[in-house]
Amino acid sequence: MRQVVFYTREGCSLCVTAKAVILAVRREVDFDFREVDIGWDGDLYEDHKHDIPVVEIDGKLAFKHRVDPAELRKRLSR
Repeated sequence: MRQVVFYTREGCSLCVTAKAVILAVRREVDFDFREVDIGWDGDLYEDHKHDIPVVEIDGKLAFKHRVDPAELRKRLSR
């Protein structure tokens, strides 16, 4: 099963929209979903602070900032 990891942070409006897209696609396509809060410091914060939301599929970068539902479906079907 495909694994989608969603890097987010509290107060991120783009993250709210991206998560809604991911969860809508999840109703159509089966995949594991994990949400990771990058917080406000530490390695995850330093890695993603300017790019959230960040979405990885099976450990590979798939999206930054916005998630296109058609493209997400396409990437999950590969």
